[in-house]
Amino acid sequence: MAPSGASAAARAAHFVWLTARVLEQRRFAFHFLGGGPDPVEAALTAYRVEDGGYGHALDPDLRGPVSQPLHTAHALRVLDEIGRCGDRRAEPVCRYLTAVSTPDGALPALHPSLRGHPAAPWLPAPDSPPSSLLTTGPVVGLLHRNAVWHAWLFRATDFCWAAVDALAVGGRPHPREVQAAVAFLDGVPDRPRAEAAADRLGRAVREQRLAVLDPSARDPGPAGQAGHQARPEPDGPCFPHDLARSPASLARLWFTDAELARSLDHLAAAQQEDGGWPARQRSWTPAADLEHRPLATIDALLTLRAHGRPV
Repeated sequence: MAPSGASAAARAAHFVWLTARVLEQRRFAFHFLGGGPDPVEAALTAYRVEDGGYGHALDPDLRGPVSQPLHTAHALRVLDEIGRCGDRRAEPVCRYLTAVSTPDGALPALHPSLRGHPAAPWLPAPDSPPSSLLTTGPVVGLLHRNAVWHAWLFRATDFCWAAVDALAVGGRPHPREVQAAVAFLDGVPDRPRAEAAADRLGRAVREQRLAVLDPSARDPGPAGQAGHQARPEPDGPCFPHDLARSPASLARLWFTDAELARSLDHLAAAQQEDGGWPARQRSWTPAADLEHRPLATIDALLTLRAHGRPV
């Protein structure tokens, strides 16, 4: 049980030291306790694979030692957090991304090498996986934001532009697809085009009620459909803070101050008695359940702090 009367961060610290992997412990220390980036990078290196990608259950829903695009996207987010996503570190990653890309130059959500290793039941590994905005968008956005230039980025960027435009005009996107689109738009260099695309996507999000604007409502509204895309998670509703992770995000313009405030209140109130936040993914194995909660806890604290909430 976390100490009563302590701050949100102090209660979360108790939870992290009690339950988290070394990587999340060091990320927490970096973000909230004045820790340095070297220990974070050292912990992340343990997940590196010889082909330049990342594996070893870095994403808790994919077990086993093989590299996967989802693992590698996760690794790039960590490197970006600590300011170490530059060319020298990105070069071997980009070689891996090139090797596993689909014929149109984008990333699949899952590579067939996953087959034979444990994974969440909603993450099957097809023989010929389609291109996925879920993985390609965040990776391309991060690399652009860190001024990484590599041949892989050209076609992958074109794929993301087309996929984002399609989200705004056709079908019903899943909130995770919208999150991936925002990650791309927040990092891509062509800012006027990104702002125009974000405006169209934001109108679609509101018209289709993809984000719950009043968390106290008993009926949160539809959550969207992900079609053939892998990982149609998280379960449950999507809130404004899930899309606008910081005030600098283009998605911040989609919501009023009152709507975002209600969303952040809801997020802050979700902290549990043990100091951690609940995982958004469905339960499928105790190991993944345990590893997801520290990830959710750090994400919640970073989101609250980014929007000026005391933690």
